[in-house]
Amino acid sequence: MKRELLNKNKMQVAKVFTLIIFLFLFVFILRLGYLCLTGKVDGIDLQSFADERNTKRETLYSLRGTIYDANEEVLAQTINSYTLIAYLDSSRSEGYETPQHVVDKELTAEKLSTVIDLSKDEILNILNKDAYQVEFGSAGRGLTELQKESIENLGLYGIDFITTHRRYYPNNSFLSYVIGYTKTDDEGNMTGEMGIEKEYNDALTGTNGFVEYQKDLNGYKFPNSNEIRKEKVDGNDVYLTIDSNVQMSLETVVSTAVEQSKSDWMIAVALDAKTGKILGSATSPTFDPNTKEIENYLNPLVSYTYEPGSVMKTYSFMAAFENNPDFDPATATCLTGPYTIGEDTVSDWNDTGWGEITYQRGYTLSSNTCVANLVKNYLSRQELMEYYKKLGFGSSTGIDLPNEYTGKVDFRYDVEVVNAAFGQGMTSTPIQQVKALTAIANNGVLLTPYIVEKTVNKSTGEVTYKAEVKEGERVVSSSTVEKIKELMYQVVNGNQADTTGYRYRMDGYDLIGKTGTAQIANPKTGKYYTGSTDYVYSFAGMYPKDDPEVIIYVAMQRGYNYSTVLSEAVKTIVKDTAKYLEVFEETPELNKEVTEYKIDNFKNKQVEEVKQTLNNLSATYVVFGNGTKVTDQYPSKNTTISTKDKVFIFTNDDVITMPDLTNYSVKDAIVVLQKLNIKYTNNATGYVQTQSIKAGTVITDGMEVVLN
Repeated sequence: MKRELLNKNKMQVAKVFTLIIFLFLFVFILRLGYLCLTGKVDGIDLQSFADERNTKRETLYSLRGTIYDANEEVLAQTINSYTLIAYLDSSRSEGYETPQHVVDKELTAEKLSTVIDLSKDEILNILNKDAYQVEFGSAGRGLTELQKESIENLGLYGIDFITTHRRYYPNNSFLSYVIGYTKTDDEGNMTGEMGIEKEYNDALTGTNGFVEYQKDLNGYKFPNSNEIRKEKVDGNDVYLTIDSNVQMSLETVVSTAVEQSKSDWMIAVALDAKTGKILGSATSPTFDPNTKEIENYLNPLVSYTYEPGSVMKTYSFMAAFENNPDFDPATATCLTGPYTIGEDTVSDWNDTGWGEITYQRGYTLSSNTCVANLVKNYLSRQELMEYYKKLGFGSSTGIDLPNEYTGKVDFRYDVEVVNAAFGQGMTSTPIQQVKALTAIANNGVLLTPYIVEKTVNKSTGEVTYKAEVKEGERVVSSSTVEKIKELMYQVVNGNQADTTGYRYRMDGYDLIGKTGTAQIANPKTGKYYTGSTDYVYSFAGMYPKDDPEVIIYVAMQRGYNYSTVLSEAVKTIVKDTAKYLEVFEETPELNKEVTEYKIDNFKNKQVEEVKQTLNNLSATYVVFGNGTKVTDQYPSKNTTISTKDKVFIFTNDDVITMPDLTNYSVKDAIVVLQKLNIKYTNNATGYVQTQSIKAGTVITDGMEVVLN
């Protein structure tokens, strides 16, 4: 009985096992069938999974296009950037004759501290970490080619670099608001955030490529295996209308003027009067796009709006001429002195006026009340507003820069009309002032300012965009142009007692223009500030008078000794642009016996070769540094200069020493300091007599020289 029960139990157990095995085989067959039909397990495609494990895809990063000036000098470019790493794990050296990891941490830390901005102890703490490899934070990122080479020359084991790209601006703060800057994301892609970098981001940005291939378990490519490859396409190069010689003059002038006047801000613009090309635009404050320490993200050229002041009297007189052909400012008279409009009173800058004077004298003296009479006798509100808008005020100019503001032209009441006629109660931008001046320089036809000359395919050299001169409508008759040019001539070249612009007079340069002084409105109260320097001071002009070639606009907010500072700034710009652009066959100050020549491109040439070339030309030159190769020069290539002009040659010397700048002109001294990246404060005018740092002193971080 017991045996039968035992056999029965065995049979039941066997049935259970048989059932389990059957169910397992059934599920296995079902899964196998599903796998064969779908190729998926738990929703994962096995073929794709295998391919991904065995396929490697590498990105081929495209290069962002280069930005050049009109002389093909590099203003912005993409360069290699390096991140310093150290291998700590000894397993990395297995199979190698020489160590592939850090062996002597003390020695490595000591030597690296001489190149990167970390102390020996800080580096040693990093090297003592329990890790396969380490980086060195911000001090080890963004290293230049020179820093990488210096580290390699230390001969340290286990030190390596990760190569990436970064945007580099070789001239630091030079033209920074126009050029702009880029932002780089985690994948290394650059996007323009300001200026040309933003406006032409699509043209500058290339297309990344890739290479895809099969790899073995060790990550190496299978020999003779096929690869899928899509080549990268680099971004287009952008060529600006900016002439670096003109720009350097403007940068120096602005820097000097701000130092002397302590102004809030300043801008200086130079424009080719016949084409609308922006030749230079310098601003203060400025910033270095390499470090991006930016206080203000608005480009003053296109985004600063302010009440322009008396420079608008030029356009008010033009409107009066256009609407009253018989109006003769030389004979018609106006009564100056306090002018009452309802409950408001308009006064002249001297409070009392000059009695009854001609409108011509009223213009050259910049009389507000004379303009009030002009509006009363020769202009309606609608006529003045329409003419301002016809000149481009209150609308964008169309310049190829981002974030352009339009200003405001909106006056309804009688006092607002009068105020607008002398530039108060309305706002404009510097670029609008420059555009309006083109109508005077081009016999009545407006030009659209532009700053990009062309874009070029980096690989093929094909011109993908070419700028053209954009003429607008005729907004001024020829007779009005001649009348207003004569008035502007008298402002600069008239009798000192009758004009506000006598400080701008330059014998032989035939400069014409109009001065401006505008009150500054308090944005909180809407009322004007009342301090002695609470004004925007400006000058809008051009030269030569009969056939203007260069338009100049300079403005500063607040500032001590503004009349001298601003006039000296304008005169320096005129002299420099006249020479660089060869406006006159012979500049008034040029000695006929002095030889002229066109300067060559010396960059990347051997210093001795360049010196020989300059000696053969009897050129006056100074070499800075003891390097063997030329890294920079001033003036730029293709500039026509004379043998009495200085040529500055900068070399690839690792050690920067303080040059002897005594007896240098302030402009030349600042050029040298900016090229050598030496911080400075300028207290000098004309020529440098003394400097706070002795010549030959090695320049270190934080040092700043004072020029007196």
